[in-house]
Amino acid sequence: MFRFRWGVGALAALLPLSLLAIVVFLLEYAWPAMRFNGLGFLIHNSWNLGSMYGNPVTVRGEEVLPHADYGVLFLIAGTLLSSLIAIVLAVPLGVLSAVFLSEGLRGPARTVGSFLVELLAAVPSVVYGLWGYVVLIPFLGKHVYPWMEHTLGGVIPMFRGPAGSGYGLLTSGIVLCFMIVPLITATLRDALVATPPALRESGVSLGATRMEVMRRILLPGERRVLIGATILALGRALGETMAVLMVSGNALNVLPKNIYDPISTMAAFIASQLDSALQDPTGMAVRALAEVALLLMLISVVVNATARGLLWLSGRRA
Repeated sequence: MFRFRWGVGALAALLPLSLLAIVVFLLEYAWPAMRFNGLGFLIHNSWNLGSMYGNPVTVRGEEVLPHADYGVLFLIAGTLLSSLIAIVLAVPLGVLSAVFLSEGLRGPARTVGSFLVELLAAVPSVVYGLWGYVVLIPFLGKHVYPWMEHTLGGVIPMFRGPAGSGYGLLTSGIVLCFMIVPLITATLRDALVATPPALRESGVSLGATRMEVMRRILLPGERRVLIGATILALGRALGETMAVLMVSGNALNVLPKNIYDPISTMAAFIASQLDSALQDPTGMAVRALAEVALLLMLISVVVNATARGLLWLSGRRA
């Protein structure tokens, strides 16, 4: 028994140790870039590998190419804004889908519907990206975005044009929404189905309708589950790579001025720029990408810590 407990404990310790190893590696590898970039890394839109044909120079104790400069404010903005749009769209859609699957369907229909939702969660992200590229971008760029610009642009500043060709911030948010909705739906549906029948019967006995029971009794009781599922979905949206890379437009060194503008996210930018960064003979470009990865991991940790805090506060209030 003693050996079994220590063996299981050692296996369980591999997960936090692996995370710690990744953080240590990123810190060590990105440290020269952190010394070279300073705080300007976070507040400038100036990603420039420098002159590939020039002789390396020494700046702040680090060897870099001439005119090299690295700033990722546009990446931070693109990552956070696209994830925010995805969450704003996905949470109500996910909640309504979970309510429908748990209360609106019975028997085989519920089983089939639940299976389809879980199947959507298993679709590879590159498939969503290809669907967005082939179907969503032409449809939005030709029909939806011009209508939004004409109808909503005069009322809401962020919907003002130009509407663009379909690539951009809103398209990325929509694709991310479709990717994270199944996670929210499946998690909340399982929690609602597992709710004791006595709660429903108590509400009905007091004269409440089925929707009133759902809105006033069941959903408030699953607040912690919804918060947890939302934060997990946000974590996936923050780290999504290929799907966003295919529909975002890959803007460089510019902040989005409206909801249609092309953007870049940190994860997608690392994937798209790694080949170019490897051409830097000083290695500073790759180290700067490692700093981007470290920043993305920090944002993910903050998001998960916030989720834990919200769950803790929700538990105390309950």
